[in-house]
Amino acid sequence: MLDGMRVASFTHWLQGPATTQYLADMGADVIKVERTGGSYERNWHPANRSVAGIGTLHFAANRNTRSLALDLKKPGAVDIALRLVESCDVVVENYRPGVMDRLGLGYEEVRARKPEIIYASATGYGPDGPLSKGPGQDLLVQARAGMVAATGEAGVRPTPIGNSAIDQHGAALLALGIVGAYVKRLQTGRGTRVEGSLYNAVVDIMMEGLTHYFSGGHTRESLKRDHHLSTWYLGAPYGTYRLKDAFIVVSINPLPKLAEALESEALAALNDIDPFERRDEYARVLAGELEGRTFAEVKERFDGHGLWYERVQDFDDMRTDPQAAYAQLFRKVPVGDAEVTVINHPIRYDGEPPPFRSMPLAGGQHSQEVLTELGYGAAEIESFVAAGLVALADEP
Repeated sequence: MLDGMRVASFTHWLQGPATTQYLADMGADVIKVERTGGSYERNWHPANRSVAGIGTLHFAANRNTRSLALDLKKPGAVDIALRLVESCDVVVENYRPGVMDRLGLGYEEVRARKPEIIYASATGYGPDGPLSKGPGQDLLVQARAGMVAATGEAGVRPTPIGNSAIDQHGAALLALGIVGAYVKRLQTGRGTRVEGSLYNAVVDIMMEGLTHYFSGGHTRESLKRDHHLSTWYLGAPYGTYRLKDAFIVVSINPLPKLAEALESEALAALNDIDPFERRDEYARVLAGELEGRTFAEVKERFDGHGLWYERVQDFDDMRTDPQAAYAQLFRKVPVGDAEVTVINHPIRYDGEPPPFRSMPLAGGQHSQEVLTELGYGAAEIESFVAAGLVALADEP
């Protein structure tokens, strides 16, 4: 879909690289400008694990990109970066506000060199404002925006969501904005400055709950609920319950059907309640009815009544889930004598995921190739390497 789009990516960690990975999957030629020592995510080992010495975060968000290693603290390297930018349709960066300006690669400098550029920035809280200089990190914005308070039992056990969903959502939103700006450029020839932030992304991902809260006259008391209930704004039984041999989630269901399926007089006595106003009471009674039953029994009863529920699986279950296999969600990529499992692009086009083309296993793996494309000769490239402006790396 995006064949012909060329992207200069000045990104690290997750929000920025995930943005450009979405574009690369759709066919854009993404050139990631890394430090000569390798980007941060290459050298960070979450959960104390790496593959062939490469941090596993790198494999999560750098698929189908090429790597050019430059020391941007040296003016000569910035000149190379600007030549790269002139060859591109899009610049994506996720440094703190002001960093790209100090390097000589800010929006005004780049636009002066290429007026029709699409310049996309991903930050924690935006380019300006009271928090613009603060650290932009997923957990911090979850807490700031009320997500941690609303996810757990407010005032008792505030609970963050257990993955970097805000980074991912912010990346998807920024990629959407870039594609929109690219359509505008194709139609008008004009560039666009596109700005995304983690803070705006966390608010956007909570749009349903925030709309209910602010429009419905709720207070903090509305967030308090029985610990089985997974969200504050839906009535019982919506939540997680323990069985004798498993956990399940029970979604929105007619209360009389639940009572009938479980042959429960205690639940039947609550058939006519308001499931929101008396959600805590209902959740506690349902929990008592379920805790001594096996999953096989509950499955048979719930399936027979068309109820919405699901067994709580862990990652080992997910690895062999037939739906994941059918949807082609995972891909194994060899890395030396080892291999990594990466997550495929989430969208299908004409029934298929986009092809996996490459993974930049070494920082600067494509430096020679990209510099040659930019018109530099072999002697010039050798002088850049000797001066420490550029790092080259053979493909592992």
